[in-house]
Amino acid sequence: MKHGPIALIDEEMPVFVIATKGPNYEKVVSNIQEVKARKGKVIAVVTAGDKEVKEMADYVMEIPETDETLVPLVSVIPLQLLSYHIAVMRGCNVDQPRNLAKSVTVE
Repeated sequence: MKHGPIALIDEEMPVFVIATKGPNYEKVVSNIQEVKARKGKVIAVVTAGDKEVKEMADYVMEIPETDETLVPLVSVIPLQLLSYHIAVMRGCNVDQPRNLAKSVTVE
C-alpha cells in the first residue's frame, strides 16, 4: 500500500481486504483506515464475529474461525464466488475463459 497503489484510491475505487484474525491483523486494520481516509470502498473478508473491521468496511463477508494454516483456503472461497458472480453479471463466459487453451496446452 505504501509505495504506489494507495495513490490510486478514491471514492470510486473498491479495495478487497482479507482481514482475518492472525499475526498481520493490526497492519491490515491500519491499511483499511488509510483506504477509508481516502474515501475508498472496502470489501472485507473477516473472521466471524469481528466487530472492528465490520464497522470500518463497506461490505463484509464472514468466514468461520479456523486453524491458521487453513485460513487461506477458507478465505478464498467467498472471493472466488464473488469473482464468478461479477463475471456472470458482465456477461463473460465463465465456462470457457479467454486464452485457456493456450495456458493449458503449453508445456
